[in-house]
Amino acid sequence: MKIGHSLKVGLSFGLTSAIITTLGLMVGLFSSTHSKLVVIGGILTIAIADSMSDALGIHVSEESENVHTPKEIWTSTLSTFFSKFIFALTFLIPLLLFDLYTAVLVSILWGFLLLGGFSYYIARQQKAKAWKVIGEHLLIASFVIIITFYAGEWINSVFG
Repeated sequence: MKIGHSLKVGLSFGLTSAIITTLGLMVGLFSSTHSKLVVIGGILTIAIADSMSDALGIHVSEESENVHTPKEIWTSTLSTFFSKFIFALTFLIPLLLFDLYTAVLVSILWGFLLLGGFSYYIARQQKAKAWKVIGEHLLIASFVIIITFYAGEWINSVFG
């Protein structure tokens, strides 16, 4: 594995995880609390704790393959952390600019644009039909959003 591949592994995992995890958290916290402060706190927590957790996960996964150099492993680790951290933090911007409901909708649009754009890139790299790759990834993201919305509603009805 080369350093370029290590960067790609970290970036692709970090970007995808940041989008899916942050949107799921935002939508779930929004539907359960309707509190901008709670959603902001959740995003900051995800940006820090989950970025570190995912980076460690990539690190251990790459080590367990026993085929990568330490430099390749650390490149994947650090690129995972920084891409997840930075992309997760971008979801704070709509919360600072809009009311909570609008911010959540803008964040979903932002996440879909990022995921769709990256999916298009992947499709081109694989010489696959872009609409299939994009559709598959956006469908999975949609399921996460729908499930976390209703989970938040349920949490609010039981514990709220």
